[in-house]
Amino acid sequence: MIDHSIFQNKTAAYYTLGCKLNFAETSAIGRQLYNAGITRVRKGQKADICVINTCSVTELADKKGRQAIRKAIHENPNAFVVVTGCYAQLKPDDIAEIEGVDLVLGAEQKLDVVKYLDDLRKKDKGEVVTSKTHRIRSFVHSVSADDRTRYFLKVQDGCDYFCSFCTIPFARGRSRNGSIADLVKQAEQVVQEGGKEIVLTGVNIGDFGHTTKESFIDLLKELDNVEGIERYRISSIEPNLLTDEIIDFVAESKRFAPHFHMPLQAGSDAVLSLMKRKYDTALFRHKIEKIKTILPDAFIGVDVIVGVRGETDNYFDESKNFIKSLDISKLHVFTYSERPGTQALNIDFAVDPKTKHARSKALLDISDEKHRCFMESMKGTRKKVLFEHTKYGKSMQGFTENYIKLYSNYDPANINRVIEVEVGEYDEDEMAMKAIF
Repeated sequence: MIDHSIFQNKTAAYYTLGCKLNFAETSAIGRQLYNAGITRVRKGQKADICVINTCSVTELADKKGRQAIRKAIHENPNAFVVVTGCYAQLKPDDIAEIEGVDLVLGAEQKLDVVKYLDDLRKKDKGEVVTSKTHRIRSFVHSVSADDRTRYFLKVQDGCDYFCSFCTIPFARGRSRNGSIADLVKQAEQVVQEGGKEIVLTGVNIGDFGHTTKESFIDLLKELDNVEGIERYRISSIEPNLLTDEIIDFVAESKRFAPHFHMPLQAGSDAVLSLMKRKYDTALFRHKIEKIKTILPDAFIGVDVIVGVRGETDNYFDESKNFIKSLDISKLHVFTYSERPGTQALNIDFAVDPKTKHARSKALLDISDEKHRCFMESMKGTRKKVLFEHTKYGKSMQGFTENYIKLYSNYDPANINRVIEVEVGEYDEDEMAMKAIF
């Protein structure tokens, strides 16, 4: 049993890298430490504890993780340093060797941090506490409450897909989820805290239901009935799991926003096969067309990876042309990097860095054009905006239901309120469209 009196008057600093799921989990860690008597460090103070929640989706993410660890140690030289997250699960011994690291926690342990803190004395070498990935079975609820309008609710964790390029199943374990009843309670708690918008997050959220014998569509229906939430957004969902039933439901629902985000990864069926994805370009096109038929103003974001092993010039051109043909709103372009232990390393043809960079730029140019066209198409329409970012005395910003960023002169009376406005011109300085009241 840990004596929590050792935590009194202690402060903690938090460093989070990677996805929105990590941010939700860092928030849960912070809440756990707060309940034990540890408060968040104030600006300018030195922390007693540092928690670094890492990502490992690419080699660059690993590098950023090491930089964040060293930054935390430099800024808080006497702090007890805890490193967790995907990088910590995959490379715990490497992290433990970094001078100043005291504790490395794996995916199973990270949301039970207090249990492993003991007396907070610095160690000569980092202690590693992890579980084998295939043994990770627990689901720990997490909700990020870092601003007072938008919350990120973790509904699912882990993945069973084992795509050839991806380490996530090794970092987070098998697919698992919370129960609908518990997640509805969390949404109701967000209402009590004054939250207006919830983003549903997870590793593979469309796979929801494995551990509770429930379904994602039933979760959406129950959440839609929670009074007080103005809108929900569904974060990234696999195209083969975004059923027509879900799309139809979003179109008719009270609170779900016309905002979709799907990983395409490649617009070539040959490359999709090499990636071991569970759909082809025909299915992906059907999903886009289905959404735009019943929700013509919907925002559709799409993930793409360039430069994967096996992506020849012809396959890339095929992919680029397919993407150009889609009625989407924006691309998120990622450059492939080799990940140890993945099946992709067995593919012979490797793309050189210069070609990867050129392909990334080509797709980013397409994304810029599509995003600008989407925003311009909304000019003159009336949309509901939730103002959530403020610059006192200057401007405030927020998003419409279909994810158009709008700005207006700062007015505290309009913060955390959903207001119908007209979409005006795009402003380069604000990087947003003007809200006309």
